Amino acid sequence: MSATLLNQKPPGANALGGERDQLQQSIQRHEAVAQQAAEAGDLGEAGRAILAVLDCERRMAAKGPQVLQLIKPRS
Repeated sequence: MSATLLNQKPPGANALGGERDQLQQSIQRHEAVAQQAAEAGDLGEAGRAILAVLDCERRMAAKGPQVLQLIKPRS
């Protein structure tokens, strides 16, 4: 019984997982673009791709429950 409860995902977990997967794929794509641009000497394009990676990482970290939202204030 406890194994069943542990394996259940909260409602909307699939949607969050899908968004995180998309962001992870975007990160990988932008990293590859940044590496190719840097190797080609196009530092501007490499910099833009790195900024895109950082933006995706920031958005991915913001997905899911936030710790401060889970803490209840004391009465």
